[in-house]
Amino acid sequence: MRPVALGRKNWIHIGSEQAGPKVAAILSVVETCRRMNIPVREYLAAVLPGLAETPIHRLPQLTPIAWASQNR
Repeated sequence: MRPVALGRKNWIHIGSEQAGPKVAAILSVVETCRRMNIPVREYLAAVLPGLAETPIHRLPQLTPIAWASQNR
């Protein structure tokens, strides 16, 4: 967890102002999967392809916790 926490501050300055917070959000999802013993690749492969067409009210169903409860 320490490398992720240290990286958040460093990643604020990568590429553009918008890049840092986006990288931090992605790593937050990855770290949540790791802590819950969810295969990160499996989770991302299941969630990302349909994400653009998903209505905003269904997004809470795509969190790692909700996804794990539906797929395990």
